[in-house]
Amino acid sequence: MKRREKKQYIITLLFTLIVLIVMVVYNFVTFYSNAVSNMIAVGESTLEEEKIKLNSYLSKGMDVLQITAITLEYKMQQGDSLEEIEAFLLEESERYKEDIDENFTGIYGLIQGEYLDGIGWVPDEDYVAQEREWYTAAVKGAGKPVVVSPYLDAQTNTIMISVSQLLYDNESVISLDIVLDEVQIITQDINLNDMGYGFVIDKEGLVVAHSDEEEKGKNYLQDDKMNFLLDGIYQAKGETFDTKMNDETCTVFTANVMDDWYVSMIVSNTKLFHDIRGILIQNLIVCAVIFAFIAAFCTFAFKKIGLHMKNEEISRQNVEKLNMTIMRTLAHTIDAKDRYTNGHSQRVAKYAVEIARRMGKSDEELKNIYYAALLHDVGKIHIPDAIINKPSRLNDEEFAYIKLHPMVGYYILRDIKENTMIAQGARWHHERFDGNGYPNGLAGKNIPEIARIIGVADAYDAMTSNRSYRQVMSQEKVRLEIENGKNIQFDPEIANVMLDMIDKDTNYEMRQQDAIVRKILVVDDEPENLTLIENILKDEPGYKVYKEASGRKALKTLQSIDMDLILLDIQMPGMDGFKVYDEIRKISDVPIVFLTSDKNIDTLDKANTLSVEDYLVKPFMPQALLEILHSILQEKLEL
Repeated sequence: MKRREKKQYIITLLFTLIVLIVMVVYNFVTFYSNAVSNMIAVGESTLEEEKIKLNSYLSKGMDVLQITAITLEYKMQQGDSLEEIEAFLLEESERYKEDIDENFTGIYGLIQGEYLDGIGWVPDEDYVAQEREWYTAAVKGAGKPVVVSPYLDAQTNTIMISVSQLLYDNESVISLDIVLDEVQIITQDINLNDMGYGFVIDKEGLVVAHSDEEEKGKNYLQDDKMNFLLDGIYQAKGETFDTKMNDETCTVFTANVMDDWYVSMIVSNTKLFHDIRGILIQNLIVCAVIFAFIAAFCTFAFKKIGLHMKNEEISRQNVEKLNMTIMRTLAHTIDAKDRYTNGHSQRVAKYAVEIARRMGKSDEELKNIYYAALLHDVGKIHIPDAIINKPSRLNDEEFAYIKLHPMVGYYILRDIKENTMIAQGARWHHERFDGNGYPNGLAGKNIPEIARIIGVADAYDAMTSNRSYRQVMSQEKVRLEIENGKNIQFDPEIANVMLDMIDKDTNYEMRQQDAIVRKILVVDDEPENLTLIENILKDEPGYKVYKEASGRKALKTLQSIDMDLILLDIQMPGMDGFKVYDEIRKISDVPIVFLTSDKNIDTLDKANTLSVEDYLVKPFMPQALLEILHSILQEKLEL
């Protein structure tokens, strides 16, 4: 009996051991496989974040070039001389380098057969622009911005690229040089939990950026040891793969950047899976605590994934904010062309969203409708200011010019594939329900819904805003116009929503508000300067000027009157502008613009370090003063 029981004990013990081994092996295999997949997913997500940063940075250069190209084409069409165009390139090059990105080193191009350079560089006599890659690549791009292959500057050992675009005459090309220092900074952050390294290469094997700066500028196609790695990256087409490097298996994460570059991250598998293997070895020895280790590891993994998702959401929100900022900037650019209807795009967007909300649209649809309405008039950038600001009704020829703006706006916005509403709203918001609109004469439901919504909101704001030839219409007349326009100009269903909004607006708040008088304090010890500024502003509506000849008098005035903006001279006896500025900041955050005849760079640098809105160097153009006042005070009003 005892032998039988012993045998049964041994059999039970062996069976339990076998089951335990099977369970441990199963858990080992399952857990290891899942953990490897998770680490790969985290690595791919990490690289995707870096790819987004690189794409965003390069796209910024392309956006800057496109905006410059639009303005340049307008100047060419208006018949500006090459000297005027060259001055524009010089001004834009300096502005972009100071205000947008110090790595944007200059704008240049071949304009109407003449090479013009935004940093004043004069090429050698044998320089042929048409043979340069920046020119030939732009021609192949057929009007779309293209990124020219990176190259290593022999003098500075700096990697650079050019972004080029062919202009409307199919001969002129504009190009922007970008130093890739920012790309190098982004690349140095490529790693997985401080493991591995990253680099960026182009299709020709040139190392554009590398975690090890000594590798930057090398051509891996000419390196026998790196040739096999490049082959794997090119063939992977963005997929993760394993390879041998220095007799060690490594995981290579890859992704495409702007369809021309590859960003890669290489991590040793020994390091990548070191923690996993260590845990599993301990689990084999201490079977009783295997599940505790798994739980701990899973908790750690979930926290890492949760942190990654949170960072990804923050990145998405930042991109969303950037998009909103860019779109609002475009809308402000267009609205600024017409001082009488400033804020038109914002109001149309607000009305369109409210109409759509009452129609039962989702939050996502409301966001897209807002963007579309905000940019519906972007095509007006093509219309001369003289027509937009004409103080009387337009003649047939001028109105024909105005009718171009929907098509111009469509071609500016049509590449926004993620939200086709934006381009549709720009192109068809002037179509009429009866088919007598423009540019295509669409009728009824053939007009995209977004355009029908914007059409009602746009017409409403036109009637409830000041125009150069008339003031805001009465609410009763506006309502009658909307009512009479049903089935003729407007979709009747959308018009009825607008009529309901009008009926509920008992205080007539949905309209352009009356002009606000902005109080401006001018502080200058020279009476002729005070008189000059007063004369410049006396015929401008909405400004009231206060004058003081010293900083102490200005501070006393500020104690009794709330100013909207201060024009402050720097060079004054006794208390100079900088001291006055310090005293003002103790009692007020009013916007301040410095006035100075001192062109010394130290003075200008000191002004730049302070939170002043701007500075004007005397003597200045009246138009410059007016533009600064309008821009700063309008921005303050919106805030």
